Amino acid sequence: MKNIQIIDGALNCSYDIFSATDEEFKAIFPGEFQDVEFIEDVVARADGARLDAMFAAIWQRPVDKPSVRGIHGTLFYEMEHRKKHYPTKRSCEMVTGLDADVG
Repeated sequence: MKNIQIIDGALNCSYDIFSATDEEFKAIFPGEFQDVEFIEDVVARADGARLDAMFAAIWQRPVDKPSVRGIHGTLFYEMEHRKKHYPTKRSCEMVTGLDADVG
């Protein structure tokens, strides 16, 4: 199982963490060493019914933050404006020094 942190555009976002099977994780983060993804890209490459079932299962596996042993991926919702910071979709290669994000 791998832990995925969810970050969305809401002001009250709680940065929840959910556990995903290796298969689910690979469906969300298909690239080698990829650990960043945007939900719009996941939706663009997968069947809607399959995604609905997969995420329904993932949402049933929240992880209590104090018990987390690593975050293996970050999934952004409604934050396409942050893509410029993650051109390789690897957090260790994040681009800094760009104009500040607003909104």
